Amino acid sequence: MFEKFKEYKKEYKELEKKLTLPEVINNQNKLKTFARRHGELKVILEIYDRYVKLKTELKGAILLYEQESGQMQKLAEEETDKLKGKIQKLEKKLKAYLLPKDPDAGKDVIMEIRAGTGGDEAALFCAVLHRMYVRFADSKGWKTEVYSSNQTGLGGFKEIIFSVEGNNVFSYLKSESGVHRVQRVPETETGGRIHTSACSIVVLPQADEVEFSINKDDLRIDTYRASGKGGQHVNVTDSAVRITHLPTGVVAQCQDERSQNQNKVKAMNMLRARIKEKIDRDRAEKKDKKRRKHIGSGDRSQKIRTYNFPQNRITDHRVNLKVYNLEGIVGGSLLDFIVELRKKLREQELSEL
Repeated sequence: MFEKFKEYKKEYKELEKKLTLPEVINNQNKLKTFARRHGELKVILEIYDRYVKLKTELKGAILLYEQESGQMQKLAEEETDKLKGKIQKLEKKLKAYLLPKDPDAGKDVIMEIRAGTGGDEAALFCAVLHRMYVRFADSKGWKTEVYSSNQTGLGGFKEIIFSVEGNNVFSYLKSESGVHRVQRVPETETGGRIHTSACSIVVLPQADEVEFSINKDDLRIDTYRASGKGGQHVNVTDSAVRITHLPTGVVAQCQDERSQNQNKVKAMNMLRARIKEKIDRDRAEKKDKKRRKHIGSGDRSQKIRTYNFPQNRITDHRVNLKVYNLEGIVGGSLLDFIVELRKKLREQELSEL
């Protein structure tokens, strides 16, 4: 089962050589990508080497048990049981590394939250979700920046798109893609009735330039006068930018910045992430169903979670995870919930190996 780790050792040695090459050292994108993978493999191989060492020690303990008697045999038996327990724990860790590797795990992300069914209440919930992720990012020392938004008069959002940058952001947030449903009494409800609304979330890993290039001739860039809130400036300058990638039809636009150039930079980041998502989805369609399940469909139409405010309960339907700390979680204390969710999703995948 663990033959794969021999390949990891070979890859690790090759990366050590590459990291010393001038053409890699002078290319920050390649250096970052190779260094990230080198660090990942170092951790994996340290566990594997420990596993191999314990297996050797186990053989010696078993041999001693077979050769000895009395007190020495009892000590050898205790050592054997102790080593088997340690080996079992390491095997579980090593099996996790045999799951399909997500090459985007360490990347920054662009999150898109859109109000769905529920009208104004859905828009208000969209704002709640955005605030939740911003506070969670703050607790992790990550940086967030709004790329585009469409705000309603009540303070909600029909749509808000923002980036999250930091350490291993995508590995934490990738499972947030899907439909998030809320059950609560809206502020505008006079009869005290509980309403059900929903928002869809898409989490896109930001694409490195080293992954693929975009031909400038394949882009159509349109500028237009921004609309919505923002003062007089949005009404008198063509600062908003819309970029269309002609071969794929993928579109990204940004109008929140005062500068046309700043909007263009953000729109390009969004465009790259969306093109990457399309490429990844097209590749996934060619794989079998089990492989797609391992990757995670990220289907934005799939209901993944319900936030029940009257019962202070949050439920993730994929693994039937229920936590009675809704107020704390929407307040940004999301870490324990996400860690437990990741653990259960990984257990599902391991059970299929």
